Formats: sequence, structure tokens, C-alpha cells
Amino acid sequence: MSKTKRLILASLCLALGVVLPIAFHSVANAGSIFLPMHIPVLLCGLICGWPYGLACGVLAPILSSLITGMPPMAYVPSMVCELAVYGLASGLIFQHVKTGKKIVDIYIALVSAMLLGRITFGVLNALIFKAGEYSLAIWTTAAFVTALPGIIIQLIIIPVLIVTLQKAKIIQA
Repeated sequence: MSKTKRLILASLCLALGVVLPIAFHSVANAGSIFLPMHIPVLLCGLICGWPYGLACGVLAPILSSLITGMPPMAYVPSMVCELAVYGLASGLIFQHVKTGKKIVDIYIALVSAMLLGRITFGVLNALIFKAGEYSLAIWTTAAFVTALPGIIIQLIIIPVLIVTLQKAKIIQA
């Protein structure tokens, strides 16, 4: 894929990272339940590669906060770190995992990135962003229980989107 095409697709993912959450913020707590910003960042890393995924992960929460006020500025630093890991890890892992089955490669990269991002989220909240008021129970609830609908959506939608884009020859298989 050309650098120009990667840049265009990464820009589209970044735009989705700002626009998609708007639909969810009309419902209380829907952002932390459905994780709408995670989808375009993970997709960007998988489709465009780790540098673009990393950039999308850093820029999406910043731009969204500046343009829409969501997430609130107090949450932006932790979200930047978490989403940066999603974009970086999904792209790096997908680039290096070659099982011979594309769907297996997608799921390995996707699940690994989702776990690494959540671990980053937990560690940084425990040590920096919410030091002293963060626990394993809070992390487990926030990262897995509350977010379960979003996790399921990611595990269904992202592989389907990638396979569909490959079949449409928008991205390479």
C-alpha cells in the first residue's frame, strides 16, 4: 500500500475517532461501555501499520477533546497512553504474526493489542493518573466488566471490516 493511501486511511480513522464517539456521548457512560474511539485506532494500526496506529491513538482523544469536549481534558492523558498502545501494538503484532491464516493473524493482533492497552491503562492509572485511589478491582471492572459490550463489538466488527476492505481491494490481503 502506498504511503499516500496509508495516510488517507489513517486520516479517515482519525476522523472516525472524533466523530464516532459523538453518537455515544448522548447516553450516560456509553463511551466507557461501547469504547467507540478504540475501534478506529485498532483498525488504523491493523490496516495502516504501527506508526499510523500510534499517531491515530495519540491524536484521536486530543482532537476529540478539543473539538467536542469529550473526553474531558482530565481523562485525555490516560486515554492518549492507552489508545497509543492499541494503535502501536495492533500494527506491530499484525506485521510480525504470520500463521498463514489471515483471520487468525487479525485476532492474534487484535486481542493482544486489546490486552496490552488495558494493562497500560491499569498500570498508568495505578501509578500516575489515579495513584492511591486505584485498585485491581476498579481496573478489572473498568477494563473488562463495564467495557464488555465494547470488547464484543470490537471482536466482531474489526475483523469483518478488515476482511470486507480486503475483498473490496481497498486494502491488500
